[in-house]
Amino acid sequence: MSMTMPSRRLLWPGIATLAMLAVLIGLGTWQLHRLAWKTALLARFEASEQAPPVPLPEHPEPWEKVSVTGRYRPSLSALVNLEVRNNVLGSRLIVPLERRGAPMVLVDRGWVPLAGGPPVEWPRGEVTVTGYINPGEQPSMFAAHDDVAARKFYTLNPNAIARGLKLNNVEPYVFVLLDPDHQGIPEPAKHLPRPRNNHLGYVVTWYGLAVALLGVFLAWAWQTRRRA
Repeated sequence: MSMTMPSRRLLWPGIATLAMLAVLIGLGTWQLHRLAWKTALLARFEASEQAPPVPLPEHPEPWEKVSVTGRYRPSLSALVNLEVRNNVLGSRLIVPLERRGAPMVLVDRGWVPLAGGPPVEWPRGEVTVTGYINPGEQPSMFAAHDDVAARKFYTLNPNAIARGLKLNNVEPYVFVLLDPDHQGIPEPAKHLPRPRNNHLGYVVTWYGLAVALLGVFLAWAWQTRRRA
């Protein structure tokens, strides 16, 4: 049976609409998965922040709140990333913490200005500090190249930082110092990360566009067949 004229007129627009629907629904579903992942991650951050710190285990979990004891090595400090605070350009200060009978830990002591400002405070002797475990990140294709000679890094990659500082026995993560009451330089983290969770809005947007597209096509198809 040959295809009628209205059916032929609906064929290619219908195929194009189905393809666009597949893309929109796929994007909405992907954002739905991202929403579940981000919600669980934020809940994990909240639980870790409320829990008391535990002594640093041999294999800590990412974002776990822990305490560690050792001595800072100021002569091996490095700067990571660029961040503006109160119109002042600064970086995160990364310092190895030397422990007895255990690998060094790279400690993110907090934000320091790149020029001017008060001097960096260095505690003397052995210290016990509280913070959380940041597993680090890998550089993207758009990341700036590290200036190893100047000890300036633009990706929080603990392995790359350790190599740049010529350290061999170092844990493969960064310990982010937590000290909400500290005043002075460096400015340590006040809490665990609190990333935005906008994925529900994206889910509604993509699924909403899919429903709107389907509605437009059905209305057009109905008018087309009615006029035939």
